[in-house]
Amino acid sequence: MNQNRAAIEGDLLVVEQLPPQAAQSGAVARAPLFAAGLALAAMFSIQFGAALSAPVMDLYGASSTTWLRLCLAAMVLALVVRPPLQRYGRQQWLIALALGAAMACMTLCFFAALERIPLGLAVAIEFLGPLGVAVLGARSVVQLIWPLLAGGGVLLLARQGGAWSVDGLGLLLAVAAALGWASYILLMKKAGAQFKGLQGLSVSLLVAAVLATPLGLSAGGAALSLQQLYLTAGLALLVPLLPYVLELTALRRMSTAAFGILMSAEPAIGALAGFVVLQQSLSLLQCLGTLCVVLASVGALLHGARLGEPSK
Repeated sequence: MNQNRAAIEGDLLVVEQLPPQAAQSGAVARAPLFAAGLALAAMFSIQFGAALSAPVMDLYGASSTTWLRLCLAAMVLALVVRPPLQRYGRQQWLIALALGAAMACMTLCFFAALERIPLGLAVAIEFLGPLGVAVLGARSVVQLIWPLLAGGGVLLLARQGGAWSVDGLGLLLAVAAALGWASYILLMKKAGAQFKGLQGLSVSLLVAAVLATPLGLSAGGAALSLQQLYLTAGLALLVPLLPYVLELTALRRMSTAAFGILMSAEPAIGALAGFVVLQQSLSLLQCLGTLCVVLASVGALLHGARLGEPSK
């Protein structure tokens, strides 16, 4: 009995003498994979949510549906988080306003572009935003391999029906969406550092909903039906509420450059969602493009992007 007790006490003493770094090493090693998993889950939520949104947008219009989703997501998150608006300082408000504007720009411009140019081309141009973030965040020439591979894959995905779009306004809207996406990544990182929990995301979503209101109302949002509210409520959880929460959590654990490269998987996931939900088939070039962006994401995760070192 005494020998067993002495043995247990000896084991406990050994554990107590372990350095804190040894106890934390396992959690630190798992952090990059956890962050990548959150980003991947966000991408699946966005793309499958967008695919499921197609019938609703055809029925009620893209602008009205997008605005309503932003409003519902903002209200739900505000009720849950209850951000103390009166306690925020000037710097916090500036970040929240800028992030909200980026969210509104990214969402509204993208869906407006879809009315004028093919989906594949719109996604390819919009992806230039996170691709630019990844290129600017590269610390060596070798690390440029992954964003360049991803960019080539996205170009292959953009080829639909053997034709390219020539609508100038549609191209400009897609470029604006790309700028919004790049700003969103950088500002979401800052919001995660400036606010506690989900407070920054909650305030920014409220800003985005307010900024999108004029366009939403002009597109028919003033005459909402109960059916539209019901159908859009579920979509608001898939896009944008759940992805924004997952991406904010991921960006607190990884660099913006790595996040930008991992976003290259989104066109491939979108192609998968289109095939599964909307029965949209892929050409041989689009399958090759999907392979390229998947390889770029895996390469960024395993070798080139230093996921475990969040940028300041």
